[in-house]
Amino acid sequence: MLSRWNDAEAARHAGPLELRVYTSRLLGQEPSLVLQGGGNTSVKASGTNLFGETEELLYIKGSGWDLKSIEAAGFAPVRLEALKRMAELPSLSDAEMVRAQRSAMTNPAAPTPSVEAILHAIIPFSFVDHTHADAVVTISNTPDGERRLREVYGPHVLLVPYVMPGFMLAKRVRELTRELDWKQLEGIVLLNHGIFSFGDSARESYERMIALVTKAETYLEDRGACSQADAEDAEKTNCAETTAGLEIERLGELAALRQAVGRVRGGPLVARVERSAAAVAFSRRPDVAKIAGRGPLTPDHVIRTKPLPLVGAKGGDWETAVSDYAARYQEYFRRHERPELSCLDPAPRWVIWPGRGFVTFGASAKDAAVVADIARHTSQAIERAEQLGGWQALPERDQFDVEYWELEQAKLKQGGAAPPLSGKVALVTGAASGIGRAAAEALHAQGAAVLGTDINPAIEKQWQKDGLAGLRADATDRVAVEHSVQECVARFGGIDILVSNAGIFSPSQRIGEIDPKQWEASLALNLTSHLSLLQSAVPYLRLGFEPCVVIIGSKNVPAPGPGAAAYSAAKAGLTQLARIAALELGKDGIRVNTLHPHLVVDTAVWTPEVLADRAKNYGMTDEQYIRNNLLGVEITTRDVANAVVALAGPWFAKTTGAQIPIDGGSDRVV
Repeated sequence: MLSRWNDAEAARHAGPLELRVYTSRLLGQEPSLVLQGGGNTSVKASGTNLFGETEELLYIKGSGWDLKSIEAAGFAPVRLEALKRMAELPSLSDAEMVRAQRSAMTNPAAPTPSVEAILHAIIPFSFVDHTHADAVVTISNTPDGERRLREVYGPHVLLVPYVMPGFMLAKRVRELTRELDWKQLEGIVLLNHGIFSFGDSARESYERMIALVTKAETYLEDRGACSQADAEDAEKTNCAETTAGLEIERLGELAALRQAVGRVRGGPLVARVERSAAAVAFSRRPDVAKIAGRGPLTPDHVIRTKPLPLVGAKGGDWETAVSDYAARYQEYFRRHERPELSCLDPAPRWVIWPGRGFVTFGASAKDAAVVADIARHTSQAIERAEQLGGWQALPERDQFDVEYWELEQAKLKQGGAAPPLSGKVALVTGAASGIGRAAAEALHAQGAAVLGTDINPAIEKQWQKDGLAGLRADATDRVAVEHSVQECVARFGGIDILVSNAGIFSPSQRIGEIDPKQWEASLALNLTSHLSLLQSAVPYLRLGFEPCVVIIGSKNVPAPGPGAAAYSAAKAGLTQLARIAALELGKDGIRVNTLHPHLVVDTAVWTPEVLADRAKNYGMTDEQYIRNNLLGVEITTRDVANAVVALAGPWFAKTTGAQIPIDGGSDRVV
C-alpha cells in the first residue's frame, strides 16, 4: 500500500482540523482500509469558548459520515477533559456514554461522536486513525492470528483481545497501557476488528497506518496467501450493471430469489448481482459453504450482511433455501436473546449463487451495493486466511452482541421512516423527457430503484444517482424491449412497477388526409409497443411485490378531437388493451390502471407548432387552449408523475382497471 500524501495538496489545508479532513479522505479512498462508513479519525486541538477561555477539544468523526467524503462539519467537537474523566469511571452504559459525550460537545448541532471517542481521547497523540484494514483483520481471523500478528509487528504494536467497541475497549486499552511508554508504540490492533495508528502530525499518523498495513500485506504475500482474483481487478471487473455473463434463463431464478427474500423480510428489497471475477471464483469453490459459514470479516459488518450468507439452493428452490435460512437465523437469535430484544427480520442479505457470483440485498440500490462491497472484501479475506491456516472469525455470541447492540441499531434508524416505495423496482419507458422522466424521478424519490428507457441515447447519461439508471431502447423494436426488461431484472432483481409511457403525438390530419405511414407509426408506438412490453414484463411482474402497471393513455380516448384520428385511435386501443390486461392479470395480483392526461405542455409531444395547430382547431390562443378545462389550470408532468406514484403505492393497492383523468376536468367527459 502506497502513501497518497501530497505535499502541495496538504499545504492547501491550514490548521489541524483541515489536515484531519485531508488525511481522513486519503484513508477513505482505500477500500481495503475502510468500507462504507467504517473506521474513524480524530484530532486534538484548542478552541475558544463563549467566554473567551481556551478549551482542549477532540474533533472526532461523527456518526453517519464516510471518511471518503468527510468534511469539517463531519467532526464532532467534544471537550477533551470530559472524555478523559469518563475513562476514569468504573462503569458506563452505552446509553449513558452517548448522552455524556453529547453533553460535552461544544456544538450541539454537530453529529453524534463516534463510540470510540473516549479511546481516542486517552491516546496521548494529536492525531489518531482507526481502520478495519483487510490485511490486518485477515491475519487476525486465523486460529493463531495473535501469534502471527506478533511476528508482523513485534513489540511496537499493542495487541488487544477483542472487546466490544466503546467504553469497555477504552477501559481495556487504558489498563494495558498504564505501565507502557506510548512513545514506543506505533499502533494498536484490536483482534478480529481493526487497527489504530497515531502521531503528533496528520502525516505521521496517516503514514504510520499505511506502513503498518503494508507490513501485514507483505506478510500475506510472502506466505502465498492471496485470493483467486486480484483485489484491484475485482474492483474494476464488476458486471452488476449489465446482463453480461448472466444467462437469460437465470433471470427468472433471480426474480424468484428476490421474491423469497422479500417474503421473509416482510417487504421488497433491491437485489444486486455481483459478477466480478473474484465473486464468481469464490462461488465455485467446493468448500464455499463451509468456509463462508464461519463468520464475517469484522463484527461491524453484521448489521449490513447478517452473520452468515445463504449459500445456494438445492435444485434452484430458493423459496425453501430462504425459509431454511430464516429458521436457522431465528434459532441463532433464541440462543442469545435477552428480554429487551426483538428478533430482526431473518432474511439473508448476502447470497452466494454457486457458479455465478453473489446476490446482495438492500432497501435501496445503494444499500445493496454496500453489502456487495462488504461481501467482495470478506470473500477475498477468507481465501487468504484459508491459505494461511484457516478462516476463524469471532465467536457467534460476539457477533450477536454487535448485531443487536443498541448503538449499531441506532445507525440503521437514523434515516427515519422508509419511503413508501423503498425496495421496489420500476421500469419506465419514454423516460428521456416529459411524463416518463418526471415519473422515473418521482418514483426514485419515493424509494424505488428505476430503470428508464428511451430511444434517445442521451438517457444513458441522464442520471448520476444510485438506483436511477437509463438505457437506450427503441420501444417499437421487440428485441430491444425484451432486452430492456431483462436488463432491469439483472440490475435490480425484478420488476414491481411498470410505467408504459412511450408515445408520440401524430401531426394533425383529417381522416381523409391521413398518411398511411403516420397511421402505422402511431399504432406501432402508441399501441403495439405497449403489448410487447407487457408480454415481456408480465413473467417478472408475477414475481414482484404488489405488482402494478400504469398505462399512460390520453384524454383523447373519452373526448377525441378533430384531426387526431391516428393518435386517438391508437390510444383508444391502448386503453382497451389495459382493460383486458386488468381482467387477465388480476388473478396474479397484478394491478393495471390507466391515466388519461391532457395538454401536458412541458413535454416533447407539445411542440410550439403542435400547440398552435391544436389551439387553432378550437379557435383559441395557446394560453386559452392550455387552460381549457373546468378548473382553468395548467397540467404539468409533475402532476402526472404524482398520479403515477400514487397508483404504484399503497394508496391504490386495491384498485385495478381504473381510468383516471389528469386534465383539470373536461365538460366533454364530466
